[in-house]
Amino acid sequence: MSKFDISAGKAYPLGATVDAEGVNFALFSAHAERVELCLFDEAGSQELEHYEITQNDNNIWHIYLHGVKAGQVYGYRVYGPYRPKDGLRFNPYKLLLDPYAKQLVGKLIWHKAIFGYDIDSPEKDLSFSNIDSAPYVPKSVVVSGSFDWQGDKSPSYSLQESVIYETHMRGYTKLHPSVPDAQRGRFAGFANDVVLSHIQNLGVTAVEFLPIHAFLGNRHKKGYIKDNYWGYESFSFFAPEQHYLATDSIDEFKNLVKKMHSRGIEVLLDVVYNHTGEGNELGPTLCYRGIDNSSYYVLNPDNKRYYYDSTGCGASFNLQNKYVLRLVMDSLRYWVQEMHVDGFRFDLAPTLCRVDKSFSLDCGFLYAVMQDEVLQKVKLIAEPWDIGFCGYQVGAFPPGWAEWNDKYRDVVRRFWKGDYYQTAELASRLAGSSDIFNHNNRCISSSINFVTAHDGFNLHDLVSYNGKHNQSNGENNRDGTDSNWSWNSGTEGETDNEQILDNRFCRMRAMLSTLLLSFGTPMLVAGDEFAQPQYGNNNPYCQDNIITWIAWEALSAKNFELSKFVRKLIKIRRECPAFKKQHFFNGKAIKDNIKDITWYNEKGLEMSNDDWQDGNRKTLAYSIYTQEKFYICFFNANFHNIDWKLPSIGSRKVWNLLVDSSAKFENEKKMVGGSIINVPAWSVLLFEVKN
Repeated sequence: MSKFDISAGKAYPLGATVDAEGVNFALFSAHAERVELCLFDEAGSQELEHYEITQNDNNIWHIYLHGVKAGQVYGYRVYGPYRPKDGLRFNPYKLLLDPYAKQLVGKLIWHKAIFGYDIDSPEKDLSFSNIDSAPYVPKSVVVSGSFDWQGDKSPSYSLQESVIYETHMRGYTKLHPSVPDAQRGRFAGFANDVVLSHIQNLGVTAVEFLPIHAFLGNRHKKGYIKDNYWGYESFSFFAPEQHYLATDSIDEFKNLVKKMHSRGIEVLLDVVYNHTGEGNELGPTLCYRGIDNSSYYVLNPDNKRYYYDSTGCGASFNLQNKYVLRLVMDSLRYWVQEMHVDGFRFDLAPTLCRVDKSFSLDCGFLYAVMQDEVLQKVKLIAEPWDIGFCGYQVGAFPPGWAEWNDKYRDVVRRFWKGDYYQTAELASRLAGSSDIFNHNNRCISSSINFVTAHDGFNLHDLVSYNGKHNQSNGENNRDGTDSNWSWNSGTEGETDNEQILDNRFCRMRAMLSTLLLSFGTPMLVAGDEFAQPQYGNNNPYCQDNIITWIAWEALSAKNFELSKFVRKLIKIRRECPAFKKQHFFNGKAIKDNIKDITWYNEKGLEMSNDDWQDGNRKTLAYSIYTQEKFYICFFNANFHNIDWKLPSIGSRKVWNLLVDSSAKFENEKKMVGGSIINVPAWSVLLFEVKN
């Protein structure tokens, strides 16, 4: 006999919705023949009851259970044909997560039962598995959504004001001595006052977390032997990762957001809507594949057994389907409205914008986002490339979007490596990359400038290794890019040679100075302010260990001096009105024949065509004018000191030195235009001149 009374319920909203009388369950599937709702005990270990859902309105299966409350554990079994060659992979033996589940319970156990096919069969996915997966998979949990935000308010910085700090939730606090053991690597640990004080004191405006949506590793992929520590294998777009919860409450994340907002720090999420953890045709059946494979994924039109994949991760998520697009939009709104996050970085964003396999600005995703009043109030950042046809789309996104700028990354690395023929492009990148982003009235902050990211060498390794050292990943050092534009300063890896160490710190400080004195929106990677090493691994996606964890107690006085220097740079940037500039430079006079930006050579003269075309040049300077002040920045990537004649700026007013990245500048700290100064090798100098 059924424990709960049943009624038809409603097709909207999707997911499990609690009210005073019970819970409404609604699930999309366009091709299912039958759907069953299964209820479990609190631990998710024992199935208690199941209910056939008979109501289907416009492909939404729905049922209402009177008396069900928040905390109820559930899952679905979806019936239909198993014909992989037709793109149909229904299997009622596989218990499926609700795509709209806000919380999960239970662990994924890597067992052959989680696959929709018989993994021991020579036919592989063409075979059928009749092993029940329920004992081996996480289940969905009904949540109420109530939380006392106590007047929480986003700091709401503009991109022009922003300094982004990219970090991994777990790795940041896993070794932090001030965080209790039970909270290390979790939302509660990141909310620790000592942890947040460091971030607040550093001066960054936003923390961008690597994926926190519930994820799994990629052991189902051929050639991968380790889990994905980074989290780019999402299988739920609403539920937070269980390992990041110290308790069973998603309020931990809300509390973290509230505490960060109270300290003036925004929360950005790296989100992965381009693929899921189910992978390709040989992956597990956990959710979308079993609910409606041909709707949720882009299939290969020539053989629907296989998938179209512009991600390199097995199968592209099908945002061309209106129900799948709705899922993504509902997820984004949920994280803004219910979890109070301040923006998103979209992994492999061109995949979300494909129409018939080609990137298109006339796609449903961009249209939906740009008309959404909730999402128009938050930051939208694209990783503007994937591996599909015409996948490199840097600069192609519409107004309102910012984009990771890998061209900035590469030229800054090459310049401070000492390469030739870099000065002209460096100037463009320093000035906001107008050649890429200055169209359709886009802002100068559209360029997310970065020298390092989670993917690739971090700052310490960029000056310590000529080549990658990824052997510990178990892929014979084949993984990870070979285009690092790095230089080890004379010795590969760790050394106690003081001259080499001095060179490394000089170049790290110079690159940090370049990043924070460039126009656009800067992004730092957590740990770079301490010169945290990754031991030559430029693809530590599977390294849940000391390679990626910040070793707080191992930091030296020199590491903390570097952190203080970064803090100083961020403070200067945030206080200087020039870096709040919205529009691009045009090189035209703005006052008394003073240009908005001027470029100088080492003779104190404006750069000529011959100067720009001089491939041997490793020096550059710019001046900008704002609010009765000039700001002049010098860059010297030579191996030696160089004499530099200060431009005759400000009617021979006093030049005040604000930044010396090398800490070796020996001239007087106050100079006048026309003076000749000796600029240290591998250094950046910033002066302020009152007109």
